Amino acid sequence: MSGGAKGATWWLPRSVVALRVRIFEKVNGDRTVTLPGAAHGPEVFERVYAHPAANGRSAGAGLSDLFWYWLAPGPEVHQEHLEPGERYEDVAEATRRMLAGSSADLTAAAGRAVARVLDTLPEDRISLVRLRDLVMPAWAEFAYELVFQEPCPRHARDLITAHADDVINALKCTGLRHPRRRARLTAYLRERVAAGDVKHALPASLSLPEQVHYLQGTMFNTAVVQLSEATAHVLLALARHPETQERLRTAPDDDRYLNHVLDETMRLYPLFGIAHRITTGEIALDEETTLPAGSVVCFSYPDYHATGYDRPEVFDPDRWSTLSAKDAHHIPYGAAANRPCPAWRLSPLVLRAAVREVLARHRLDSTASHTRSNPHRAPCLLVPHGLSPGPRLALLRRFVRVRDGVEDVTRGVRQLVLGTVMVLHARRLRLAGRYFEEHPAGRCPVAHPEGKGR
Repeated sequence: MSGGAKGATWWLPRSVVALRVRIFEKVNGDRTVTLPGAAHGPEVFERVYAHPAANGRSAGAGLSDLFWYWLAPGPEVHQEHLEPGERYEDVAEATRRMLAGSSADLTAAAGRAVARVLDTLPEDRISLVRLRDLVMPAWAEFAYELVFQEPCPRHARDLITAHADDVINALKCTGLRHPRRRARLTAYLRERVAAGDVKHALPASLSLPEQVHYLQGTMFNTAVVQLSEATAHVLLALARHPETQERLRTAPDDDRYLNHVLDETMRLYPLFGIAHRITTGEIALDEETTLPAGSVVCFSYPDYHATGYDRPEVFDPDRWSTLSAKDAHHIPYGAAANRPCPAWRLSPLVLRAAVREVLARHRLDSTASHTRSNPHRAPCLLVPHGLSPGPRLALLRRFVRVRDGVEDVTRGVRQLVLGTVMVLHARRLRLAGRYFEEHPAGRCPVAHPEGKGR
């Protein structure tokens, strides 16, 4: 679950903080282990993450009810939550087709989409924006063009943006989910799919309603949300580190250093907090501890990314000049042995395009906090190049800092209350549990102890 910044909850009574922890521990159930941890370090994380028996996605975990609740409608055909098998392979192949394209074409499409949202900003004054809100419409247009191979109309962009924003706000517990808002995108996509407007072959193993939900969940939720979050993280990091920003601005074609900035941002602020898997066979953690089939393993990306580095809490892109991402504790797009993110190739390309487009027009400045969950949506000042900001910049910087501190206080309480409400509602609905009770064939087959399927 994406929670508030640690600094946002220091003032809360200890009993309230303890209640929040107990609530989410209860969701996971008793047969749960989180890696890495005090007893099992990053090497166990890596081994278990790649283990063939750590392949259950949804069936058998109480936490799945919560994620399905947040992702609805159609979580049962969301690529990330499908159990291994024919339907998953069919869906994964469809996603690969949609994300395919030349590097030049993808880069150009991303640059155009980001340019269109930047064109709405004034050139004669400083803009105070929330970076996630600024770029989400751009990634909505980009995803639409990948799917439909045509320019995105404003109506479709607004539907996609509203849906993606609703999902990520619920995930971060900064707002409740709004099923009717999401249903408007479902209805739009149903019409387009039924009319044959999608320019790619959709998964043949899915019914038409399932194909609609697959598109909505994979392309117009996860793709849009993750690209928006990643862009906001990179730009906020640059806003808070002017020396890094200036180095990129003066050498805009230096792919190597920009890649270092992306790697460091994704290391320090991974898009995923916790990913859970359900074991389908026994997995040995050490000589004395073996996880039985049906255990829930929670993989903590932030904790894993904090191991094996000097000063892991420091934003330092230069560390990657002597480090190789493939050899470091660094899996921003997952690991090849366990369903890596299907956009592992596309994402760096389009993020580079987005960063360059923004830096070509604006200097970034922010005094807001920066945490992995970014529940404040990344407040930032955009100063057009050539504009002399004068004393107004100092006033705005002070305003951003004060507002961020005030919002931290109110947001911490809101996340606690809304998170509790949604957890209880998700447990009552039991979306994943009920689905697998009604569709037992959808469960992941139990594996032999050595990891091979029966």
